[in-house]
Amino acid sequence: MEARVAAPNRTGWEKLRIVLEMIKIEHTLFALPFAFMAAILAARGLPSGRQILWILVAMVGARSAAMAFNRLVDRDMDARNPRTANRALPAGLVSVPFVVGFTVAASALLVLAAYALNSLAFALSPFALAIVFFYSFTKRFTAWSHAFLGLALAVAPVGAWIAVRGEFGIPALYLGAAVVFWLIGFDIIYALQDVAFDRMAGLHSLPAKFGPNRALWIGRAAHALMIVCLVAMGSAAGLGAWYFAGVALAAVLITAEHALIRPDDLRRLNIAFFNLNSAVSAGLLLFTALDLWL
Repeated sequence: MEARVAAPNRTGWEKLRIVLEMIKIEHTLFALPFAFMAAILAARGLPSGRQILWILVAMVGARSAAMAFNRLVDRDMDARNPRTANRALPAGLVSVPFVVGFTVAASALLVLAAYALNSLAFALSPFALAIVFFYSFTKRFTAWSHAFLGLALAVAPVGAWIAVRGEFGIPALYLGAAVVFWLIGFDIIYALQDVAFDRMAGLHSLPAKFGPNRALWIGRAAHALMIVCLVAMGSAAGLGAWYFAGVALAAVLITAEHALIRPDDLRRLNIAFFNLNSAVSAGLLLFTALDLWL
């Protein structure tokens, strides 16, 4: 049952701050560098200031809508899970109607940004929202929910390419595939925290289905495929030594990520999950920019 806790009276700004904390707005750092990678590749340099602004608005809108919707859909489960019971909705820090309103507003922000970019981006914006919303239901029926989350995150680079070019492109599709495999790998690590709860609640994840050890090997294989996709993307885009040095650095960071985690020792999970993955995406953006401009 959903936790029936009344949200205290708060100002609109206080509620907004709580929701931004709830959706971990700082985790936008994961996908944003991949979006800008695709944008500078599509432009073969720096996109216009207008394009950069609206890509940023679209990214923030899409991710905010997706995370707020996820918290709405999962609020009953979050209330039952000791790790998540103190999240804003089950703890009664903010009301369901306010989060619904926030989700609608964030979705509208994405659609507005897509409209400002070009006609194809605008036409595809409802499909992008459908993809990012659908992920929230997948843990209820498939252990491969990690792949659906990866697909939701892959909307960012593919969408950014379309935002600049007004068409699909092979390099962006390779980059999107790399993001899918990257997400599978590190989301498996994150899911290790909830193996016991997922099994008890009838939720699905690869660690819950196969056990932590086998799931981690699946994650390592996914990360290896990520590197393959990044190499394919660099070849398709005609990139050179600087970019491939960035791919090599990403491979080193991902290897370090897996070295930090053991199924019976998750003390360094936050370092592996947030710090190293942020470095992977930011590093790839930096080395791609260097390759294009040097």
